[in-house]
Amino acid sequence: MQLLVFVLLILFFAIVRARLSVDNPGPLQHVAESLNSFIVNQSHEVIGHGYERYVGYLTVLGLFILVGCLIGLIPGFETATASPSVPLGCALVTWFYYHFQGVRLNGFGYIRNFIGPVWWLAPLMFVIEVCSHLARVLSLTIRLFANMFASDMVTLVFFTLFPIGIPIIFMLLHAGVALIQTYIFVLLATVYIGEAVAHEH
Repeated sequence: MQLLVFVLLILFFAIVRARLSVDNPGPLQHVAESLNSFIVNQSHEVIGHGYERYVGYLTVLGLFILVGCLIGLIPGFETATASPSVPLGCALVTWFYYHFQGVRLNGFGYIRNFIGPVWWLAPLMFVIEVCSHLARVLSLTIRLFANMFASDMVTLVFFTLFPIGIPIIFMLLHAGVALIQTYIFVLLATVYIGEAVAHEH
């Protein structure tokens, strides 16, 4: 299902790019610009100086998660993020991305973030920090997977019991959960990037 989400996003970006217009922007362009503006504003507030280079990654990440959460509302399709491999993949890519950016901007000085200011506590602090950063992968994965899986199950149960009318309410709730979980994931990714590149400014 995640491959379908990937293809849909490629088509979305291709259509928006082909129909870019300053004088007469279409509805898809309005949607793309609104999403990008939201990420830009959030990144500026959280990351600060130099935030521009991370907007592209955060925008694509948010769109992938959001579409992966909402695609399950279409009959015959499954919620991509209700499978643990998808949230895990997003979490791992984010984990490697923010560490890469930290090392790229700060060099080996980035390691100082893991050892603290007190030299004789450095070995202990290093272990604690490494465990803390690894726990972020688990936290991002479980939060997204558990919420979307539970939302899927609730919607399915009520659709089975009451096939007319009532499931619409839970489909709307599912959409709400999808928006909230996407926001939380992208916000945390932004915070992690901001912490990793903090020495830049």
